[in-house]
Amino acid sequence: MKRLLLSAFAASLFLSPVCAQHRQYTMAEATNGMATTLAPKSIKGQAWRPGTHELFFRNPAGTAEIFNADNKQHASVYGQAIYAQKGFQWLSQHSGYTLSGDTLKFFDGNLNATTAASNVQAVLQKGYANLEFAPGGQAYAFTLDNNLWFGRKGEAPHAITADKDINIISGQAVHRNEFGIEKGIFFSPKGRLLAYYRMDQTMVEDYPIIDWAPVPAKNTNIKYPFAGRTSHQVTLQVYDPASGTTTPIQTEGPKDQYLTCVTWSPDERYIYIAILNRDQNHLWLNQYDAQTGKKVKTLLQEQDDKYVEPQHPLAFLPGSNTKFIWWSQRDGYMHLWLCDMEHNQMRCLTPGPYVVNDLLGFHASRKEIIFTSAKESPLEKHGYAVNWENGKLRRLDSGPGTHNYLLSEDGAYAFDVFSSETLPRKAVIRATDGTSLELLADAPNPLADFERPRIIDTTLLAADGKTTLYGKLILPTHFDPNKKYPVIVYLYNGPHVQLIRNSFPASGNLWYEYLAQHGYVVWTMDGRGSSNRGLQFEQVIFRHLGTHEMDDQLRGVALLKSMPFVDSTRMGVHGWSFGGFMTTSLMLRHPGVFKVAVAGGPVMDWSMYEVMYGERYMDTPEQNPEGYKESALYDKVKNLKGKLLVIHGTQDATVVWQHSIRFVKACVDAGIQMDYFVYPGYEHNVRGKDRVHLMQKITNYFDQNL
Repeated sequence: MKRLLLSAFAASLFLSPVCAQHRQYTMAEATNGMATTLAPKSIKGQAWRPGTHELFFRNPAGTAEIFNADNKQHASVYGQAIYAQKGFQWLSQHSGYTLSGDTLKFFDGNLNATTAASNVQAVLQKGYANLEFAPGGQAYAFTLDNNLWFGRKGEAPHAITADKDINIISGQAVHRNEFGIEKGIFFSPKGRLLAYYRMDQTMVEDYPIIDWAPVPAKNTNIKYPFAGRTSHQVTLQVYDPASGTTTPIQTEGPKDQYLTCVTWSPDERYIYIAILNRDQNHLWLNQYDAQTGKKVKTLLQEQDDKYVEPQHPLAFLPGSNTKFIWWSQRDGYMHLWLCDMEHNQMRCLTPGPYVVNDLLGFHASRKEIIFTSAKESPLEKHGYAVNWENGKLRRLDSGPGTHNYLLSEDGAYAFDVFSSETLPRKAVIRATDGTSLELLADAPNPLADFERPRIIDTTLLAADGKTTLYGKLILPTHFDPNKKYPVIVYLYNGPHVQLIRNSFPASGNLWYEYLAQHGYVVWTMDGRGSSNRGLQFEQVIFRHLGTHEMDDQLRGVALLKSMPFVDSTRMGVHGWSFGGFMTTSLMLRHPGVFKVAVAGGPVMDWSMYEVMYGERYMDTPEQNPEGYKESALYDKVKNLKGKLLVIHGTQDATVVWQHSIRFVKACVDAGIQMDYFVYPGYEHNVRGKDRVHLMQKITNYFDQNL
């Protein structure tokens, strides 16, 4: 196997184009360039006008346009007095709405490009957050501190809840945004009723987050439920604006269970909630009467000996109150299942060894569901349509690459932005029946003037000897196969993240290319445990975080060491968050492999991580003491060989700062030297202009020690 890989690699040296003499990246370009000055030109602020085939957007030149997909006509939009109803994007720098003082303006009815005269106004309270519009834009809701407010067109808003304790929270996302939960306000389809989460976290331990900017420093306590300890309690409430009454949904079971996948029936009679037990291995999808709050019945159950992870609400078929799409991994891959409540039937519409990524919408007359998936390859994403009656599946696009779709309300047209390793970016409007295609933007290569490295797509077998893994090998510019080069491995290798894709740029990250310009070989790979490969691929890490992932990464290291141009005595590794945990674990559990490491925002002890994520993958510390001991790093600092730099944000509320502070203390106690750097005021990562400082710090550390 090794000989085959080396032969393929050697052949690629002759097939790869030779780099021309171009300029090198600045650190700012390598860090933020793909989101700023070096981003491929494309469409921005795109949104379909509800009920039409008109797409609003800003073209690559920055001009606001409307494109009518029916007649293929473009129309310019002048001025910035275009506002948004729910589902729109305002065509200036704002998104969804514009705020003047405490007055919100949003589009209501006919488009008016020059005046706001046809726009209704919604008065908000200062400090509002979590704004949601009812369908039709006639009502809205928002949160103010921990309480929920409601307003109608032409009326002043009023508070729905009035909890004095700031730790009783209504209308916000719960369960620390796990399980696909992104919001806490759910208007019914006709806007007549409003459901919302109510979270009581008074029983959860306080955790201090210090703001070091003022003198004296200021402490703000957050509620952080550690794995195995007391978690918060969540209920769902239904508010009826007509009567002013609130009805609690009567969910059964322990108070610290999880309420997910909240969905209204199209006729507004019922609410569906997926109840997940705290062990996260048993789910009940229940139907509740919205008027009384009483349970009607359980529609289905999901069970797994490791974990069940709901991530999506129900999606009802057009015109039906009894047929809906349910996302399930019960066959080993995330797929779309058609459920028929009347006949108690459930059928997979997208069977096969691939993952469905997004459900985009429906085309009612063709009886099709439109979605994206990794059917062609786990490295790609394409659009598909499947008939929900006969199961006939067809692909909407062609050619390799990664596609991201925005579907018109009726499913007739899709705005498709895509790229590949060789294609910077294209934006098209495609009819979902395949009859027409309109090019809106075709970006030139923004990196054409730069000195770019050879990038070799690589496959190898995981530590189990049978699972294919995907990686990228990035060679130094002006590569000389007779020389020896230092190597930097970048990794994450945790759930819900995939590094290797067929998208632009081929390297995946301009910082890798910066390193290649400065004489490094760069290697990155998605080992088992990472995303988009199915349940078995991910669940191998269960109860032993870091173990199998490191085994796979070490297979990549072995491949690197077999290459004659790799200097195995000068290998570095870097990762952030789960990648920071992996980086530190490799240095302590496999000492001597890497000479230098930089770990950012690292988990050092999973018993100090939050309940939902931690217990899903590790169970509780009481249930899995050996797994927690195996993965904990404080007692392993004496194993450190080589140079280790740990970086952390001082206000990190995800991987709390105490992880790395305790690690430093353990090193001091053991007489072990390591390096440490903090970013005051930053949470779990460093963004914006200061990220340039971060990446320079990391690069300098490798330069000094490799």
